[in-house]
Amino acid sequence: MASEYINELRKWTSELLKKNSSGEFVGLNRAVDLVSKQFSVQPHEVAIFVLTPDERFLRFIVPEKLQLVGQIPMTSTHALSARTAREKRGEVINHFSVVPHSSVFEAVPIFDDEQRGDPIQKIMSVPMMLDKKLIGVVQVSRKGKTAAEAGADFTHSQLRELKTMADVLAACVALSTKQ
Repeated sequence: MASEYINELRKWTSELLKKNSSGEFVGLNRAVDLVSKQFSVQPHEVAIFVLTPDERFLRFIVPEKLQLVGQIPMTSTHALSARTAREKRGEVINHFSVVPHSSVFEAVPIFDDEQRGDPIQKIMSVPMMLDKKLIGVVQVSRKGKTAAEAGADFTHSQLRELKTMADVLAACVALSTKQ
């Protein structure tokens, strides 16, 4: 069942696509806000990656602070985003802090007054597809010092909802990144 946030995201992207066919950058703050509300997470717990034109890397477009930090090679064996993109399959991991992964991006302070962000405890990752073509990856995480502090586990029903939202966003992301 579609939620009010999914329906609102559909309306927002539809209007945006009607207004903006010029290829200029599309700000995704409203989309991130709707995704974060859908899953009761903070906006900085939503990540959107775009596939580079040469299809060799994923780069962050959200959170903005991570845009300049680097790219993730599609060949990475420890990056969930790369695996999601390669396999074009969503995944829920409710024990992420103990799964081997590159934590370099978690170390980047999202807020100016922050030393280091809390680690990701739980995460959902889905491919963002447009006309059967991979555009990027959307991830929603729950961060905290412990799994209990991070909040409720993600469910497979929520993973399906995130996949719906990612595919709705794909056209806007493709437009803004000229994919």
